[in-house]
Amino acid sequence: MIRIAGSVSKGWMARQIGPVFDRDYYFDPSRRHKVDRMCAEAAKRLLGDLNVFYTESNLGRREYFDENLIQIGGLQPNMLVGCLLGAELIPHSDADADISTTCLAGGDVTQLPTPESLVQHPLVCQLDEQIREVLDDDTSPFQPIPPFFWDQSGRAAVHGAVTSGMKFHGDAFLADMVVEPDRCRRVVDWLTRVSIVLVEHFSTVGRMPVEGIHVGECVSCMVDVANFRTFMVPAASALGRHFPPLRFHSCGRSDHIIESCKMIDGIGSIDVGGETSVAEIRRVFGLEFPVGIAPLVGHMSAL
Repeated sequence: MIRIAGSVSKGWMARQIGPVFDRDYYFDPSRRHKVDRMCAEAAKRLLGDLNVFYTESNLGRREYFDENLIQIGGLQPNMLVGCLLGAELIPHSDADADISTTCLAGGDVTQLPTPESLVQHPLVCQLDEQIREVLDDDTSPFQPIPPFFWDQSGRAAVHGAVTSGMKFHGDAFLADMVVEPDRCRRVVDWLTRVSIVLVEHFSTVGRMPVEGIHVGECVSCMVDVANFRTFMVPAASALGRHFPPLRFHSCGRSDHIIESCKMIDGIGSIDVGGETSVAEIRRVFGLEFPVGIAPLVGHMSAL
């Protein structure tokens, strides 16, 4: 079966109905809920025939969402992690937020904080309190969606460790994987453990059992097979063992890594860029394996 689903960007919503995606949007749950409901209703009204849903791109799923769910700390995964590591959140009123880049560049990778210590960060404590406020209000119909989750399915979402490594250390991280592999492996292992600790923490606080995980290793399409197997397969496998089944995402054309993806422990589906060969995925994984693929802009404009 082929299913078509889509999401709507904040930029498009800003042009159509004028919501403001400021800092309060991300850290004030009541404001977040109000804006999200307004956007969801607009998407249904304007694009209802296209099965379009207002959510974070490629993460939330319409069938697991309703109007009584409140997103808490709804930032892209490595932006939230970056904020815990000293990066500055940079909201844009009419587009997606970002963070200041390279928050770990030039640092001593042997002096990274323990992943477990991050759950004591003031921002995590703030989000914990917001979750508890919603859960403890017996008069309210609302239920929280904790950080690293995007609907009530229980599927968590994180960025892959190499993608986050580039975000926090800079683009040179990919070259460093070749010239300083031991240093980069330490970073990758640490970031993978950070993802596990934070997902487990917010799963517990938010009473959201983990039913699987989406791993957005966006830069996989830019990495050769050898380094994909050295860095990305072990990191994704650790997540797949903790939180199966794993949905593995690579942004662009990914034909060269499909065979190696089969080495990832717990892999249950794959999500790739539109130029990737579906025939190759079917050859490696079989006809029943779930595949997500982003249509190319030219294909979309032809509809």
